[in-house]
Amino acid sequence: MRVVYEARELEVPPQVSVHVERIGDFDYRVVAEGPLGKASKELRNTPVNIEVRDGKLVFWVYNARKKEYAQLRTVESTVRNLITGVLRGWRYRLKVIYTHFPMLVKVEGGKLVIENFLGRKSKIHVEIPPGVKVQVAGKEDIVVEGIDRELVSRVAARIREATTLRGDEKPSPHGREGGIGVVDGIYPYAVEHLR
Repeated sequence: MRVVYEARELEVPPQVSVHVERIGDFDYRVVAEGPLGKASKELRNTPVNIEVRDGKLVFWVYNARKKEYAQLRTVESTVRNLITGVLRGWRYRLKVIYTHFPMLVKVEGGKLVIENFLGRKSKIHVEIPPGVKVQVAGKEDIVVEGIDRELVSRVAARIREATTLRGDEKPSPHGREGGIGVVDGIYPYAVEHLR
């Protein structure tokens, strides 16, 4: 079954300017500029049409199958997050949790360095891409900030993944079998706006 026509509108705040450029048959580049900076997103191979009309962004599909129709909200959400990013920014908070070996976390150059994870002598390095700011607040909090939600969330996920145990790497807690297992790691606990 095909959807003949469906459209959705997104209000653009007055502090934000949005420019939509068609760069291919099914490709768009959306550029948003606001108080916190400028960000762009390329949407490739999308059946969704995007246009700026009277201060609103209009997304529409016509003669769309179920899979193409489902992309309508995905594209709208992606552009909404882009606009929110340049207007209010994104902040992810992560908590450093350890039970026996105290983890040391610090930012050196363009990397986040995790030391003494489960007593390991080797350090774990996580790259920090341009456009993302990472701070260590106290001994137990990591703050990841930026205007591109996808990039900020990807850095937070990489930090979380860096302390994830895999396969036979999961030792029992302090030599005992059973129990909840090892809880040491870095876990995200909040998503906020900068302003």
